[in-house]
Amino acid sequence: MKLVSILWVTLSLMLPFSSVSAVTNPVAAEHIKSQLININKATAAELTQLPGIGESKAKAIVDYRTNKGPFKSFQQLAEVKGIGSKLLEKLDGKVAL
Repeated sequence: MKLVSILWVTLSLMLPFSSVSAVTNPVAAEHIKSQLININKATAAELTQLPGIGESKAKAIVDYRTNKGPFKSFQQLAEVKGIGSKLLEKLDGKVAL
């Protein structure tokens, strides 16, 4: 049992940002979350850092949330002109609400 504990700790230290350690390490989970771009708060310039989002799509996202309110779900991004299922796949795991 002691060997298992030592191996677990060693593995956790070697892979601090893996999905296993993110579940057991709240600091690692918070670090990963802080790297996400919040689509309800980000500026158009910040949104362009996302894959597949250029200036016009970033402006469309900002315009959408200005006119309709904050996004309530990730899937709601599909309602923005120019964002389809393929782009949603690219954005999955990279944005927060």
